[in-house]
Amino acid sequence: MYKTRLFAFAVFLSVALGTWGAAGLATPQAERTPTQATAQAQEGAATNEAAQAAVFTPVGTVITPESSVMRPEDAGVRFHTNVHIFVPEGRQVSSLSPDFTFAETPASMGCVYKVGPIYAGCNPATGGTNHPTGGWGAIALVDAYDNPNAASDLATFSSNYGLPAANFTKVYANTAFGSLNGMTASCSGTPPGDTGWGLEEDLDIEWAHVMAPSAKIILVEACSANDSDLYYAEQVAGIKVSAAGGGDISNSWGGGEFSGEVGSIDNVFYRYYWSQITYFASAGDSGWGAQYPSSSPWVVSAGGTTINRDANGNFLSESCWSGSGGGVSAFEKWQSPPNILNGMGPWSDYQYPFAGQGARQTPDLALDADPASGAYVYDTYGYGGWLVLGGTSLASPALAGIVNNANNRLGQAPPGGGKFSTLENNLLYSQLFSNKAYPTNFYDVTAGSNGTGHSAGKGYDQCTGVGSPRGKLGK
Repeated sequence: MYKTRLFAFAVFLSVALGTWGAAGLATPQAERTPTQATAQAQEGAATNEAAQAAVFTPVGTVITPESSVMRPEDAGVRFHTNVHIFVPEGRQVSSLSPDFTFAETPASMGCVYKVGPIYAGCNPATGGTNHPTGGWGAIALVDAYDNPNAASDLATFSSNYGLPAANFTKVYANTAFGSLNGMTASCSGTPPGDTGWGLEEDLDIEWAHVMAPSAKIILVEACSANDSDLYYAEQVAGIKVSAAGGGDISNSWGGGEFSGEVGSIDNVFYRYYWSQITYFASAGDSGWGAQYPSSSPWVVSAGGTTINRDANGNFLSESCWSGSGGGVSAFEKWQSPPNILNGMGPWSDYQYPFAGQGARQTPDLALDADPASGAYVYDTYGYGGWLVLGGTSLASPALAGIVNNANNRLGQAPPGGGKFSTLENNLLYSQLFSNKAYPTNFYDVTAGSNGTGHSAGKGYDQCTGVGSPRGKLGK
């Protein structure tokens, strides 16, 4: 049922050499040779970064669930998850307790991204209950199939880390909602189960809750991974988040781009503009190249980084994760004359200062996604407890939680004078060329690559977007 892919030393070198390739992860992973990495000191962080620090990467293997395998023939038909399991050397796939000290915790991730208490080293082993607080409205996580243990898994995860119990609801996006924008669901009751998507669902709800523990968490389960069912579920999520007063919708799934995405399909991601809803989507895990719906100009595209730590687990810096998706859309291009129904125009011109009237580039923002610097998730539907997970499936819900916690309540702007506006991306990009706000509110990831000729660099790049968040300001 599962395809095992192992990290090799060459995979880690691919961060610099861009050798990820279409085949993804391949051979046994070895410990990354300590290198002299330039660790940029971060203003206000209680970490004692050394200018020349040795980066340590744990030894282990990576398992990719079948649900995360990307197939070219699925483009525009069926979507996949973006999650991968990291198995530390000498350990089982899952464990009864989260005892691997290099896996990220609510405290360590909150510390790294400055949305929780800052403590020495942002070390996963010493964070205790220094987790984020806050949040508003609702965060909907849209996924396919049913995870019958989702509620109990979320409760166990929260209890273990001392997080408040989640205000959690599960919704079946079935025929009970009738016809939505000309779309109907393919099932009338509970969707069938799927352990790969079930693992994705636990990751989504647990890490959205970490970053915004006061927000209502809504798991919206589509009848299948087919495009029509997930688009339908997206609209159900819009209905539910609207009823909660607004919030965010995260989509950790994606697939190859297709010509039909422009117009009526993109409409799914701005249809509920009156409800202060911001949409997020994973940029993908196959290295350089855009995937949909991440490439929709109406969503915040979530790219992936590697969290670099020393041998004691202390935070050093972030680099572009070699597997992170990101690139130039083949179809989401500036339309002339502009027409909201035909694609990009002045309502989505946040990339205009560096891209002009060209094509949509992804991602917009980034967060930890490397399985080797992955985060703990609790899952009992397909596995036996605690697992270390990575992929841009981690980045999307966590970023949705951070933006929710920032409490700016943006989303899409209602039409005024015939114009729409993507307010969250407008805010993110407005700081890119600022001498003060940008270095304060973001970490500019300048190391690593997600493909040959596609290295991270100063300012915007097609691996980490504008960078990774530092604090709630400007989000």
